Amino acid sequence: MRSLPLPVALTARLLPVAVLACAGWAYSAGPMSPKDDTEHNAAPQASSPHSPSASVAAKSYAAPPAPCGTVAAKTVTALVPEAKTAGKELSATDESVRRGCSWSALKGYDYRWLDVTFEVKSSDALAQQAFATAGQDADRAGDPVKGVGDEARLTSGLTKKDGQETREAVVAVRKGNVLVTVTFNGSDFESKGAPSASTMTEGAERAARDAVAGLGPAGAGS
Repeated sequence: MRSLPLPVALTARLLPVAVLACAGWAYSAGPMSPKDDTEHNAAPQASSPHSPSASVAAKSYAAPPAPCGTVAAKTVTALVPEAKTAGKELSATDESVRRGCSWSALKGYDYRWLDVTFEVKSSDALAQQAFATAGQDADRAGDPVKGVGDEARLTSGLTKKDGQETREAVVAVRKGNVLVTVTFNGSDFESKGAPSASTMTEGAERAARDAVAGLGPAGAGS
């Protein structure tokens, strides 16, 4: 592998810092985060167990899981070589509603970033509505992913900035009243290219399956 002049090499290794900052913003904004969280603060309405409102308020999970433990260590090692498998939990204003974890590493000139976020809605019905609404956006419509959660979709794309390509795949999943978002992206700082589309989409789907399994059985919050 050829050696890069020090300033260029240094710039290449500092680029992930900007990527991390962007990803942190994306998490705080959230690809499926609500415009407001009024449903979490609304006073509960009295209803009988057999009333229509009780059915609408069915809640599969009470809180997000510990996010860094949901993606298997072997998955992290395969997707993000040289990353610490323990991951780094993302900051959140309310951990009873949202939690997330990220893994990133630079191996030689190959950079990879993986993150998973969990957002708990007040009911399964509200989560289903939020998932459907996000899917109406052209940028989030994506392709359906079978066998992951109650419903899932995949979006992917290639971007280029200052001659550097970055490829990203995002899997959005609904499982009960939980919205799970997995983001996987990568760049090659030597060739200025990006990993193949199949590498990123297959990796994102693998991590999504782990993340959903990490939720455990439904019923924890019902």
